[in-house]
Amino acid sequence: MRITIVGTGYVGLVTGAGFAEFGHHVTCVDVDAKRIEMLRQNEMPFHEPGLPELVRRNTMHGRLDFTTSLREAVPGSAAVFIAVGTPSREDGSADLKYVLEAARDIGRALQAAPADGYTVIVTKSTVPVGTADKVRAAVEAETKHAFAVASNPEFLKEGDAVNDFLKPARVIVGADEPRAVDLLRELYRGIMRTTDRIQVMSVRSAELTKYAANAMLATRISFMNELAAICETVGADIESIRKGIGSDPRIGPKFLFAGAGYGGSCFGKDLRALAYLGRELDVPLQVVNAVDRANERQKRLLGERVIKHFGGHLDGKRIGIWGLAFKPETDDIREAPALSLIEQLLAAGATVVGYDPVAGPNVHALLGDRIELATDPYAAAHNVDALVLVTEWHELRQPDLARLATTMRAKVLVDGRNVWPREAAVAAGFTYYGIGRPLVERR
Repeated sequence: MRITIVGTGYVGLVTGAGFAEFGHHVTCVDVDAKRIEMLRQNEMPFHEPGLPELVRRNTMHGRLDFTTSLREAVPGSAAVFIAVGTPSREDGSADLKYVLEAARDIGRALQAAPADGYTVIVTKSTVPVGTADKVRAAVEAETKHAFAVASNPEFLKEGDAVNDFLKPARVIVGADEPRAVDLLRELYRGIMRTTDRIQVMSVRSAELTKYAANAMLATRISFMNELAAICETVGADIESIRKGIGSDPRIGPKFLFAGAGYGGSCFGKDLRALAYLGRELDVPLQVVNAVDRANERQKRLLGERVIKHFGGHLDGKRIGIWGLAFKPETDDIREAPALSLIEQLLAAGATVVGYDPVAGPNVHALLGDRIELATDPYAAAHNVDALVLVTEWHELRQPDLARLATTMRAKVLVDGRNVWPREAAVAAGFTYYGIGRPLVERR
């Protein structure tokens, strides 16, 4: 089956390569000619494990290609997926200009499609409830070609997106026309060998499901972070509590880790868009608003901890940061907690040196020479007064404490993810700060 994907960002490229792996012929379209040329040369515009191999293999077998011409790609396609950005406006609402622009362009391109054809236009982007109606109106204004509009929200975790697409826990299909449902089932046939993971619902239910999923996951994170603050006050350990409640099958163990707060392109943006929708409908979403506020507070916790340890100012201090991306296995720094920490440390007078396996170039592009970037984690720890773990890359989870003791100027460790060996750090002479754990100072 022929498919067109509009947008070669994170969602579009993973989706396109994934459908090609299922045996479909996929054309990915983007207005950015430089990006298209990169992809034709098998160069990835972002870091995602497994994606370069997937793109290379399907390009080589002729199932995946790239173009800037929507008019060439759309005619003959059974489905056209809209996978463009929906950035936040200042009021928190999702900006749909790219989605609706893509819809209009698809409508114009459908004019060249076979007159007896039928095309399903699918919103893959995260969009507010009612967007499908706007997409339908935008396409209708440009073409008389037969089409349907469906919603197929993505649930891709950065760092494991290829597995999430090829082996999804579920596929949400929002469609009101049986013919569109049948076509999308056929597209996803490759994942249904063992069980039917496709859940069919109304378009509006599918649109809201994506926001609901991200809001629930973010709520669990912020709840644990707020509980961690109680733990520090009463002398309890959030790690013990996490295990205690996570063993309850009604709760489960996922997304219960206290830490430096969540970041990335989805949770914050989607919570704000959901909160805006609630205001527009006069349906107060108090939990959603509280989750976002709690996370913004949490992202400042590590910086406050470092500043307080050194008496309220950091003049002359050198602080090392391990991990700059918003999560491991990605180079994405959008709303990353490390950025909030860097701004706090710089404002307090510190010199900051950071290390990340892949996100360094993106941080340099954003901050320039305001911070130093090291190519090795222990170089980032050289002669520092404190070392802060923000992103728990595997290579950073088990530090060589003896080596750190000889290279750091002062022995202060701030573990923003509760993964460093606390007792071993104290035994090595360090003052160790965790999140929601009793303070243990060096003996």
